[in-house]
Amino acid sequence: MTIVETRAETRVITGGVDTHADVHVAAALDPVGGLPGVREFPATTAGYARLPGWLGGFGTVALVGIEGTGSYGAGLARHITAAGIRVVEVDRPGRQDRRRQGKSDPLDAVSAARAARSGRARGASKGRDGAVEAIRALMVARRSAAGERTRTINQARALILTGPDDLRARFAKHAPAALVTGIASLRPRPGDVAGYPTRVALRELGRRAVFLDGQLERPGELIVPLVTGRAPGPLALYGIGPNTAALLLIAAGDHPGRLRSEAAWAHLCAAAPIPASSGKVTRHRLNPGGDRQASHALWRIVFTRMGSDPATRAYVERRTKEGKSKAEIIRCLKRYVARQVYPHLRPAAD
Repeated sequence: MTIVETRAETRVITGGVDTHADVHVAAALDPVGGLPGVREFPATTAGYARLPGWLGGFGTVALVGIEGTGSYGAGLARHITAAGIRVVEVDRPGRQDRRRQGKSDPLDAVSAARAARSGRARGASKGRDGAVEAIRALMVARRSAAGERTRTINQARALILTGPDDLRARFAKHAPAALVTGIASLRPRPGDVAGYPTRVALRELGRRAVFLDGQLERPGELIVPLVTGRAPGPLALYGIGPNTAALLLIAAGDHPGRLRSEAAWAHLCAAAPIPASSGKVTRHRLNPGGDRQASHALWRIVFTRMGSDPATRAYVERRTKEGKSKAEIIRCLKRYVARQVYPHLRPAAD
């Protein structure tokens, strides 16, 4: 018995977890690829506490690969990291693997453990426990309010377009801010069968837009100091404001050390060039993958610089004369901005 226990204690175990909303499925792999066990645990604090202990029953737990550390697995990743066990983020199995091997939660857990043990998955979890997580939460509220405000104004414009002539003549050419102020102050009077309900609807849409303006301002007041305190460097660069910097920080996560290199950061932001050469043509194209919000943030920076930054405008003119298309020039500029931003992603204290 003593010999068995000693062997179990010295055996290095790699864990893999397939995460879900209510239940996490864990698998344990021994050093030779054997499968000592697979077990389900509830996605609760108690379940998080029991899972490492179960893995530790097979030996010394050195590494755990978790699928979805930024969503369903965020709480588990925090708990295991706090226990001193290294956690790596695992992508879900590819379609070819699922077609060959089948699909089930235990199979996905085993696949996560094998990806971690082989080194195929080696990225640290993004982390959901710091200032960047606070920025992300505020940006979620702000982004949804901005989208709803745009839809509200579009609905108001559609009503004005098909509404009474006096409304169309009064509001058709108003800018969004003036339109919201104008329709929110309408005072409909009963009488006209079609005009009165239209005016009531426009007033309610205007009041909704005013309410959403407040929802845009309040998160923004908190985002600016959080971004400035976390990484003020990006704000000093041309064309980068608090909201754009927030999107880049969210992509990097609370633990930017997980980004192994500046090239890895560019790949995450979909700014790494992808070869698109054929025959006598040698070229690269934009990356359609990566973090789409970070890619959009880089595009906004490039778009701003192309319109008002003298150095960028000169670069665009030179590359255009060389025969580069606008899309190719934007791809090059996005890669440059990714390289420029990368050193500023760490906290100000670093």
